[in-house]
Amino acid sequence: MPNRNLLWTGLLIGLLLPALLYVILLNLFSLLEIKGAASTSGLSQNFRERTLAIVALASNLWLMNMYRRRRWELAMRGVVVATTIMALAWLYTFGTKLF
Repeated sequence: MPNRNLLWTGLLIGLLLPALLYVILLNLFSLLEIKGAASTSGLSQNFRERTLAIVALASNLWLMNMYRRRRWELAMRGVVVATTIMALAWLYTFGTKLF
């Protein structure tokens, strides 16, 4: 079994997991809109996209906890770097519309 306790492994998985979850959640809500089970109006502009992005970003908490239990510090560090990068991207994208 190869060593998965590597910085680049945590970075890659930390970027891919939230991106994949965001796409899945966005498509799920689009399907619910088509079926009439979800409202198309939100509390504010881009509310759904902002919220789904934060939920997807929070999925890295599960990943960090899993790596912490296995004591894979390097992989966990990669996930933290990926989470920080994506949180800054979220602030850049949606921060100007919040204030």
